[in-house]
Amino acid sequence: MADKNESNVEFSEREALLFHSHGRPGKIEIVASKPMATQRDLSLAYSPGVAVPVRAIADDPSTAYDYTAKGNLVAVISNGSAILGLGNLGALASKPVMEGKAVLFKRFADVDSIDLELNTEDTDAFINAVELMEPSFGGINLEDIGAPACFIIEQTLRDRMNIPVFHDDQHGTAIIAAAGIINACLLTNRKVEDIKVVVNGAGAAAIACASLIKAMGVPHENLTMCDRSGVIYRGRDNVDQWKSAHAIDTDARDLTEALKGADAFLGLSAAGALKPDMVRDMADKPIIFAMANPDPEITPPDAKAARPDAIVATGRSDYPNQVNNVLGFPFIFRGALDVRATRINDEMKVAAARAIAELAREQVPEEVAAAYGGEAPTFGVDYIIPAPFDPRLMEVVSAAVAKAAMDSGVAQKPIEDLDAYRVDLKSRLNPTTSVLTQAYDACRQSPKRVIFAEAEEDVVLRAAIQFQDGGYGTPVLVGRDDRVRQKLQELGVGDADRFEIHNSRNSPLVPDMVNMLHQRLGRRGHMERDIKRMVNQDRNIFGSALLAMDQGEAMITGVTRPYAQTFKDIAKVIDVEKGRTAFGIHVMVGQSHTVFMADTTVNERPSSEELADIAEQTAAVARKMGHEPRVAFLSYSTFGNPEGRWLENIRDAVAILDERRVSFEYEGEMAPDVALNPKLMGNYPFCRLSSPANVLVMPGLQSANLSAKLLREMGGDAVIGPMLVGLDKSVQIATMASAASELVTLAVLAASGIAK
Repeated sequence: MADKNESNVEFSEREALLFHSHGRPGKIEIVASKPMATQRDLSLAYSPGVAVPVRAIADDPSTAYDYTAKGNLVAVISNGSAILGLGNLGALASKPVMEGKAVLFKRFADVDSIDLELNTEDTDAFINAVELMEPSFGGINLEDIGAPACFIIEQTLRDRMNIPVFHDDQHGTAIIAAAGIINACLLTNRKVEDIKVVVNGAGAAAIACASLIKAMGVPHENLTMCDRSGVIYRGRDNVDQWKSAHAIDTDARDLTEALKGADAFLGLSAAGALKPDMVRDMADKPIIFAMANPDPEITPPDAKAARPDAIVATGRSDYPNQVNNVLGFPFIFRGALDVRATRINDEMKVAAARAIAELAREQVPEEVAAAYGGEAPTFGVDYIIPAPFDPRLMEVVSAAVAKAAMDSGVAQKPIEDLDAYRVDLKSRLNPTTSVLTQAYDACRQSPKRVIFAEAEEDVVLRAAIQFQDGGYGTPVLVGRDDRVRQKLQELGVGDADRFEIHNSRNSPLVPDMVNMLHQRLGRRGHMERDIKRMVNQDRNIFGSALLAMDQGEAMITGVTRPYAQTFKDIAKVIDVEKGRTAFGIHVMVGQSHTVFMADTTVNERPSSEELADIAEQTAAVARKMGHEPRVAFLSYSTFGNPEGRWLENIRDAVAILDERRVSFEYEGEMAPDVALNPKLMGNYPFCRLSSPANVLVMPGLQSANLSAKLLREMGGDAVIGPMLVGLDKSVQIATMASAASELVTLAVLAASGIAK
């Protein structure tokens, strides 16, 4: 219910428009999955080479799944007649939402998706248009289509098409709510077959919820549905065929009467519809799912005040038990596509609900615990639904759906080895993306004060605004008061005074800073007047001093000066943590892989001891980001071939790790292609790496920095960093070309402790 409206995340209209417009407009692009570098490549991709798979598909249509993207391609289709929370704004206005849905498919389940907006509210025209596109896609996700047209469209297309058709606004909400109901019943010693349920609302999602929990065992007469006119009972006038399917014999005529003694309330209606007095009339340990967006039928605090024994869920992420569609639809399609299901049936929906429910009862992994401030949530009244970014959802839900499709006879390509399939599912996604999301969530759970040392720069101020509006913490701005406030106003901030600004020219902290730094630097050739000048005129010195004096918990800088100069200034104030080495890590993030490259910023020619430290500390960062580290010490030489004079310190670093008995795989010296290519690695049977390396320790700063910058400018992966690790305080130095979003990510990494 909450995959589009995260009501606790704040941002300005300007920020939202900039996000969607900067660089390439929109949120998706088409990328070729085969090389297109030579004329031969083009000849194979198009004419004449393309004729071969064309003839093969003509002879056997099922081979389209082998020779085209059809089997991993879902169309997200809408006419914009019921854009969630916004109403009927038309097909074109729905395009940003549909693009967003396409992005979620790729992000969470590696399903390729394209949005299609049909400019019609004629039900037959819509059906005909979608039906004609069946050859193009492996599945159809209908979205934001008003009722009752959505019922007619989905049912007709399911009957006519031989690929899965799924209206997520209906069934996505129903599946997640059903998972919550399963666990709420378990916690309250109820059986689904015995509970009395009241559904408030009779739109698409409400009817789907009612239908699914009935499929799971709730008796028809045990479910009372209410719309704006009251209870839907047998014999009531003006009830359409979809509502009448849920009519029952009852004397109750309104919500208040229907809730007397009820075990569960499912709300898909309007804010405030459920009153505390109604909650008091429910059975012991009432189950309350108040899923209206953006504001629920009753808030959890109000529900708990009326009935402390209640289990409460909403569609919001700022309350426990969020009913979030993203827990379901990506993985439901993943499983359906992988077995080439002809439809998504009730058996698959129930399997998904049960898998999600079971997952909430399992021990929570570290990356999910990070979203809760480091405390792992445990199954109970405030944790009956898994966290939306639990990395296990891909494996658990997709496999359950695939199995249900096979068991129910709708799978055209059954999976022979489900255990191997689950392993394959785990490898399809990059855990870094989940961990980054967890870092953002951890900052919301425990906001920090982050010093933005270059706050007179527009890009830095934009990042600071996003950092504050996103709820990640308090930005502490360094700059001239009047100049910073003027720029904030120019960037659309109405109340610039809500930002904390520190100006070295008038800060009462300056005398203490000077004393502190004079004690540190006096014996290094810095006279007191030199230190006063540095504090007053150098924003990095002043910002670092604020950090050293605990005016903030982390600091971000770097956009106005070269990295080396910025690091040199910071090192005058902040020490390297005892027993560690300071260095930089570039993180290369792809759809299914992450590679950590170090040291890319600090140590020009690291000693063997420093190389070992860099390997150990980078491995620790890799683990924090969800990866089991496999370290390769890189060189132009692979195990002495060719020979050279720069190999001994690398070999000594390996020996040092042998002595330390570290708990991760490592090997060296080796060339990059051997470290990353399993076929080449196979030429060295004695190699201690079990698979390609994901931590690359570079032999020197020149090769490391050149490689990182080349990959940033030319590679296809996203690049995070450089991340600075090893200092006594949490400081991140951005590149001079950093965008605001990159600064926010570094600030969040610094604040969350992942990059410490």
